[in-house]
Amino acid sequence: MVLLLGVGIASVTDLELNLLGSVLSGLAIATTCVGQILTNTIQKKLKVSSTQLLYQSAPYQAAILFATGPFVDRLLTNRSVFAHKYTTPVVGFIILSCLIAVSVNFSTFLVIGTTSPVTYQVLGHLKTCLVLSFGYTLLHDPFTMKNILGILVAIFGMALYSFFSVRESKKKSTNDALPVSQMPDKETEPLLATKDGSDIKKANGVSHGC
Repeated sequence: MVLLLGVGIASVTDLELNLLGSVLSGLAIATTCVGQILTNTIQKKLKVSSTQLLYQSAPYQAAILFATGPFVDRLLTNRSVFAHKYTTPVVGFIILSCLIAVSVNFSTFLVIGTTSPVTYQVLGHLKTCLVLSFGYTLLHDPFTMKNILGILVAIFGMALYSFFSVRESKKKSTNDALPVSQMPDKETEPLLATKDGSDIKKANGVSHGC
């Protein structure tokens, strides 16, 4: 919550709520959460790599976008993507955008599979803070005290998350590594036994005299 507050202060400029925007935002949050949690679960349970998961899921994602994208775009913009004049530079930028999207998806699967969906979100918000900082440093974008305050609050939230994550991982590793004194005792029952109990005594180190 601290991290989200800082990112909101740093990046949100104009806040305007309406029903359509709220519904779309809620659907985006829900689908993103479900997708990232499923990605993490699949990689951990099935022991698949990021490349394997991307190879299996990319065709379905492309088919869904190809089937629904033009209609949704027409609904939102009142313009058809097929009516646009596709010149060579436009096609080149489309291909470049697709390659960048594949790289982003691969890095997303890699981070989620290695860490967790929450860590991926923290990393994404760090990217937002870096974009704002580089925009001011390299492009001389306007930078106000509100942006600086938001970035500082976000960094504080990231530090809190890192602290508690490290502490939890150390606690888990400590519980997993039990000392020798806490290990269960060896079995006292013999592996072989007969009805008269003679083999039991032999197994326990007791021998009969002749």
